[in-house]
Amino acid sequence: METADTLRYDDRGLIPAVLQDAETGQVLMVAWMNAEALRLTQETGEAHFWSRSRQTLWHKGATSGNIQRVREIWMDCDADVLLLRVDPAGPACHTGAQSCFYRRIWSEEG
Repeated sequence: METADTLRYDDRGLIPAVLQDAETGQVLMVAWMNAEALRLTQETGEAHFWSRSRQTLWHKGATSGNIQRVREIWMDCDADVLLLRVDPAGPACHTGAQSCFYRRIWSEEG
């Protein structure tokens, strides 16, 4: 198993995290993590992130109840993106949609 020591954070100390439903494979959302958010996620088993707009840590679902229970954390080949495979307790998107990716902008079918 790889270790978090090899992760490559950007110059702000952040790394993008893609959340994927562990059962369906659906991509739910993308958020940012710093080392502290990753540590909290690993300690609690629930997704924590860094809010770039508020400049603070946040526990996904702490207000809404739609927590993201983390089953696995993977890193990509360059160690600069994380994939969190999760069991969602409800919609991932702040709009109430199951996934943040519900607005198609292009399709080969038109």
